[in-house]
Amino acid sequence: MTAAEPRDLDRSAGAAGRVRLRTLVLVRWIAVAGQLATVLGVAFWLHVTLPLDALLAAIAASAALNLALTLWPRAARLGERGTAFLLAWDVTQLAVLLHFTGGLANPFVLLILAPVTISATILSRVSTAALCALAILVVSALALYARPLGWPGDTLALPPLFLAAEWTALVVGSLFLAVYAGSVAAEARRMSDALAATQAALAREQRVSAVGALAAATAHELGTPLGTIAVVAREIARELAPDDPLAADAGLLIREVARCRDILAELATSPAETAAGPLARPPLAAIVETAAAPYLRPEVTLAIGGDDAAVPARAELAHGLGNLLQNAIQFARSRVDATVTGDAQGVELAIADDGPGFPTAILDRLGEPYLSGRSEKGSSMGLGVFIAVNLLERTGATVRFANRPEGGALVRVRWPAGAV
Repeated sequence: MTAAEPRDLDRSAGAAGRVRLRTLVLVRWIAVAGQLATVLGVAFWLHVTLPLDALLAAIAASAALNLALTLWPRAARLGERGTAFLLAWDVTQLAVLLHFTGGLANPFVLLILAPVTISATILSRVSTAALCALAILVVSALALYARPLGWPGDTLALPPLFLAAEWTALVVGSLFLAVYAGSVAAEARRMSDALAATQAALAREQRVSAVGALAAATAHELGTPLGTIAVVAREIARELAPDDPLAADAGLLIREVARCRDILAELATSPAETAAGPLARPPLAAIVETAAAPYLRPEVTLAIGGDDAAVPARAELAHGLGNLLQNAIQFARSRVDATVTGDAQGVELAIADDGPGFPTAILDRLGEPYLSGRSEKGSSMGLGVFIAVNLLERTGATVRFANRPEGGALVRVRWPAGAV
């Protein structure tokens, strides 16, 4: 007789959906077939007297549960509560079979340890401890209350000392497997999670590198047309009279072209050059004020306050904060608040605006490339936030997005103490 492996009915956390339900249903059918073959073989081939009605009823109950799992309308995977329930069912069903077939004298009593081992590898410590306690309770009950096997001839009676040793071995084995298998599985999960995080970070770096190559190529290609536009704009400005209504527009065009060329020049500046000199650690509020200056609108007030915390000056920092501040100023109705707080754990910058806020449908996905949710004020490729997040993460910061209860968007950028 074999204990079936676990399977799940829900999508809760815990086992994290590591095994498909269909696979485990197949394993249970194999277990049911093995139990049925064992019972019938012992009864009709070895001619051992068994309570077939009780044994077949227990096997039929397991088959009925497996049939219900087969017909379950959802394609569920393993979860915490469902797995714990089905493992407890496996222990209980196996205990019923063992009760009518000799208890601890049955060699298949070793299979009580299988559900405990499986629980230790995929479930939490609480669930594993509960299942281990159930297994110990079942083993203790089998040591005291079990129907002896009806062997042909004299009944086989094992010494009490042997049964006590069998009980001790099963109890110690349950505890040992729960701790040992749980520790090994937890270490394997940590290694797997670390590998997945590393692969995700590498993938993000590759996307950033691709965007950087695209930006470098774009900057190179834009140099020539910007120069032509600047020449033409100056020629137009010289042809216009000072009181001509188009003179102001021509002047604005010249200033914007100059700004574009300055931005392209900054893209060619290395981080080492930016961070050198006596102002290598300026106040974060000064960096925010400088980064926000090109994007300010007359109808929007930028309020900068909080602690006088300093951070290392890096090009990634200025560009990353500039993108976030540009987004906040663009969508703010009248006010943007930038608050700096510093403590022993690090430095945090909170950027809040009174605009429409982030769409809740994409709030958890902000920071992914080509994802734009606040584009009603202009077309957007969805790269600004992605670039900002990755640039700031290179400085050691973590970026979190949220919506304010009173309305508007909130971005928190936090540097741990080690990064500042």
